[in-house]
Amino acid sequence: MARVVLIVGSKSDAPAAKPAIDTLQRFDVDCQAHVCSAHRAPERLAKLVKQAEAEGTQVFIAGAGMAAALPGAVAGLTRRPVVGLPIASGALSGVDALLAISQMPPGIPVGTVAINGAANAAWLALEILALHDPRLDEQLATYRREQSERVDQFE
Repeated sequence: MARVVLIVGSKSDAPAAKPAIDTLQRFDVDCQAHVCSAHRAPERLAKLVKQAEAEGTQVFIAGAGMAAALPGAVAGLTRRPVVGLPIASGALSGVDALLAISQMPPGIPVGTVAINGAANAAWLALEILALHDPRLDEQLATYRREQSERVDQFE
């Protein structure tokens, strides 16, 4: 069972999403990554989300550029938390994606991170998972303490 499913809209989005996978793996959180377009393969997307949900996925991360319909489409298919990852592309370098993802209608929210903020998408997913996972919660607390200690160090 993948606790987190990461979906990007095209293969060209995969490199920008890779830091999310790396961050989740750092904490031994099972994840799966998929490429599926909300525009070109809506039926496949619906099947992917429903199957992941049935298998116990707890959080989705959905990354897309330009029109960025994917995060909203995923949110419309599940009641699990969806973290939207705007990916820099096109003439507006991801600003269009950021606005599209953050402007969801009431009742279908998508948590949104910065453009190309894949690592923070994973951190948000980890915090959501930690609400019901004491082991992960302690790992995150330890990480935060260590991070705080490093802030004052001059390297």
